[in-house]
Amino acid sequence: MSWDLSERAYRGQRWAARTALAAAGLAVLVPLAYGGVGGVLLLVAGAAGLGLGAVAVWWTLTLRGPVRWAAAVLAVLVPAALVALFAATLFWALLASVALWTLAVWSGRYALRGTGSTRVRVMRERKAAPPRRPYLIMNPRSGGGKVVRFELKEKAERLGAHVILLDPDRHEDVTALARKAVAEGADLLGVAGGDGTQALVAAVAAAYDIPFLVISAGTRNHFAMDLGLDRDNPAACLDALTDGVEVRVDLGFASGRPFVNNASFGAYAAIVQSPSYRDDKIGTTLELLPDLLTRQQGPLLTVRAAGRTLDAPHAVLVSNNPYRTDDPFGLGRRDRLDAAVLGVLGIRVDSAAEAAALILDPAPRGLTILTAPDAVIEADRAEIEAGIDGEALVLPAPVHCRITPGALRVRVPRERPGVPPRAPRLDWRRLRKLAATVGRTAVHRRGPFL
Repeated sequence: MSWDLSERAYRGQRWAARTALAAAGLAVLVPLAYGGVGGVLLLVAGAAGLGLGAVAVWWTLTLRGPVRWAAAVLAVLVPAALVALFAATLFWALLASVALWTLAVWSGRYALRGTGSTRVRVMRERKAAPPRRPYLIMNPRSGGGKVVRFELKEKAERLGAHVILLDPDRHEDVTALARKAVAEGADLLGVAGGDGTQALVAAVAAAYDIPFLVISAGTRNHFAMDLGLDRDNPAACLDALTDGVEVRVDLGFASGRPFVNNASFGAYAAIVQSPSYRDDKIGTTLELLPDLLTRQQGPLLTVRAAGRTLDAPHAVLVSNNPYRTDDPFGLGRRDRLDAAVLGVLGIRVDSAAEAAALILDPAPRGLTILTAPDAVIEADRAEIEAGIDGEALVLPAPVHCRITPGALRVRVPRERPGVPPRAPRLDWRRLRKLAATVGRTAVHRRGPFL
């Protein structure tokens, strides 16, 4: 497949690149010219203020008593003081700089959008005949009662589905319910509930190689989001029963426990184990974090993945396919669910200085981002606290995380919102090359993207 552009479109990209470079330069020069030497000092003060704010947040999270509250006040006052200082001295120049930078970002991404630098392969859809015996498991409490509010049970039954409604007053083994449904002849399994419940039933569907239906009736619905489903109207997911297509996606496992989103270890996983966390998230977090971050409590972790070793991270996130990390507006999303790799993200912050580096350093030492087909999380104890798709668990150490490529056949509606495309990364070197050329040599010609 060729990525050659028409001459007219290429000229538009070339001028967009020139506009982006000019706007970016002016965005820096305008406040400097307006403020002179004072403008340079303000930029230095702004960077120092960001670092001080990060230090204050670290103190707030790691200290107790009056010192903590003083640090919390500082963490609020420093950003507020910076905003006030910049507004009082560079108000109009600052507004102009923000507008110019916005223009630079928009123009730069427009220029790079057609060069092939950000294209990714979408998940392949396959035609699928409607199921004859679909079984759907629904949690009436999930998502604040979406099953009842959207009349999901009634609508599913009108479409010929057999609905298993969970009893909110007692614990039920959804894995056993799913296996029983398969034994009764189910040719599709579906879930209206949280991502933790989705993962358990998805593992059964994958084991028997039958389609799986996601109904976005949970609280956050991250899996549904990355499948491109309608999170605002879970009833629309039922369209897959009559007009659906199939996509093959990967499934993650942490020592045999399935996950569709991620498995977390370290500080967060330890906090969610607390019985008080569900009723008082902020209070419980502030109470436990000082001991966890200063290593007075919690396991000492070691992570091995992609030939590398992460020593003593405070938090580790292992995801079913990697999350976006280079797009602030796309954080928490995954471009694909079929890349056959885990995303591994580790954070280690041992001091206030390292907390500041996370903000100021473009490549901080305390942040590690990897992709690997498997990962091993070791600890200095026999068990490790884990949060798997939002469910608090304790697993025997070490925990072996792996991904099973294409394990899950997911039935989705033919018509659905889809996954928003990733915005092109601002590659200033490519923009300079694109802006300087007269012909079309700056366009990166290549074959089909993987």
